Amino acid sequence: MEIFKIIGIGLLTSIIATLIKQIRPEFYIVVILSGSVVMLMMIVSQLQTLFNYFLSIFGQTGLDYELFASILKILGVGYLTEFASGICVDSGNASIADKILLAGKVLIVVLSLPIITSLLNVIIEILP
Repeated sequence: MEIFKIIGIGLLTSIIATLIKQIRPEFYIVVILSGSVVMLMMIVSQLQTLFNYFLSIFGQTGLDYELFASILKILGVGYLTEFASGICVDSGNASIADKILLAGKVLIVVLSLPIITSLLNVIIEILP
């Protein structure tokens, strides 16, 4: 299973980063970023399955593909924001991590506007 590989890389990165931090602290963030990018690339390959699943659901329901695109963008922003925030926290920049999280939340609300609009249109059509 892919998760065991990702966990292994994560643990190995953590151990190496801890050792490097004691010897050469300037390389700590490089080790963390390298391990994180490797894990992220492994995760991206799994996203194809998720994408195909959502695509089949939207095809069966007849919903507008703009909604599908909005949902994918929201998921992407959420995961990337969390990823970037975690790296900032690891490097000791919690205040920057908070700003990244805030920006991600605002962008998610903006990206959800087409979904909210569609939902309101459905409610208006149902009401007499």
